[in-house]
Amino acid sequence: MPDYLVPADTIVVEQELKKSRFIASAGRVSNKAEAVEFIQAVRRTFPDASHNCWAYIAGEPNNTVEIGMSDDGEPQGTAGKPMLNVLQHKNVGEIVVVVTRYFGGVKLGAGGLVRAYSNAVQAVMEELPLVEVVAVKEALLQFPYPHESNIRRLLESLKVEVVNTDYQEQVLMHIKVPENQADELEKKAINQTHGEAVLKWQK
Repeated sequence: MPDYLVPADTIVVEQELKKSRFIASAGRVSNKAEAVEFIQAVRRTFPDASHNCWAYIAGEPNNTVEIGMSDDGEPQGTAGKPMLNVLQHKNVGEIVVVVTRYFGGVKLGAGGLVRAYSNAVQAVMEELPLVEVVAVKEALLQFPYPHESNIRRLLESLKVEVVNTDYQEQVLMHIKVPENQADELEKKAINQTHGEAVLKWQK
């Protein structure tokens, strides 16, 4: 799984088109339940809106399982799908966008709606602050006690997170390793301990 970007905040951007207001709310969600919660919160914020259309990718950007969309009463295919299309071209994961529409009395037609909802998502994405999620692998690292200080220095230099340490016959560490550092860690741990370190990658 490569590194990818996720929302760093929740923001709202409003646009007006032919007297209709389009209010895009975007935020970070890590699963479908959080996405549903976000959508319901927006509905509560704008209870008198004509529509609250939405789309989300609740995992990494290329995930096709944790995705969803809804036209929420707009003509089929004019809101949710165009919104999701915009998200899928941004290489951003763990994201939900709800576009709230207050109808202004002028019909936009199917093509106009597709453009309006796509543009609303584009606008909120342009202003949305993003942070990078670094893909990590989990492992159990086992080694004799005399190597502990050297191993800890190695882990620190490679920005490896030590989740917990268990002192048994040997030192047993549960670690999280940035995926792009995994091979280097394995080589260096074995070299520094003259082959006494054992690294077991977790599924």
